[in-house]
Amino acid sequence: MLERLTTDFPEVLFEGCSGGGGRFDAGMLYYCPQIWCSDDTDAYERTKIQYGTSFIYPISAVGSHISIVPNHQTGRITPMETRGITAMAGSFGLELDLEKLSPEEKAEATAQIQNFRTYGSLIHNGNYYRLNNPFTENGAFWSFVAKDGTEILVQGMIFRTEPNMNRKSLHLTGLDPDAIYQDTESGIRYTGASLMSGGLLLPQTWGDYYPVSYFLKRV
Repeated sequence: MLERLTTDFPEVLFEGCSGGGGRFDAGMLYYCPQIWCSDDTDAYERTKIQYGTSFIYPISAVGSHISIVPNHQTGRITPMETRGITAMAGSFGLELDLEKLSPEEKAEATAQIQNFRTYGSLIHNGNYYRLNNPFTENGAFWSFVAKDGTEILVQGMIFRTEPNMNRKSLHLTGLDPDAIYQDTESGIRYTGASLMSGGLLLPQTWGDYYPVSYFLKRV
């Protein structure tokens, strides 16, 4: 059936489903270049699910959406920005009833859509790097580096905030050690060597599941 459908309608993107279809494998990927990664849409849970999936499958193949809070499976509440960042490490989409969102949530959803339009090509075509292990550390972080090395998107979340937490540095990878990279928000410039050996200082957190996002350009 899939052979016939994809042959007769080559312009249609058929999405598979690891939940409803029960398959997320290379054979199914031949027909469905995008597969719903998991029915567990909790952003915290998804960092671990997508971390494991990324060892075998490209980011563009992973179906990942912003869903409601409290999450319908875990009851967990995570910030909209955090949910958006996690969903961007995949196909990105919204699984929400827009009529039930507050004005603030609608504004944040709009911002997340714009972010994906800005970074989507880099995310799906750049080099993907896992920057830590979310199963053993207090956070999940990853980066996308443009093939030509001109842009870097660093994203993730810090899982829990504790009193008097020390800010930690995130060691990047895949950079030119002699190049200069500028954070587009703060304007701070770094050498590639310093970002890989000294690291990028993570923000001071407030609350759990704190979003992390940095966009740097080579200058």
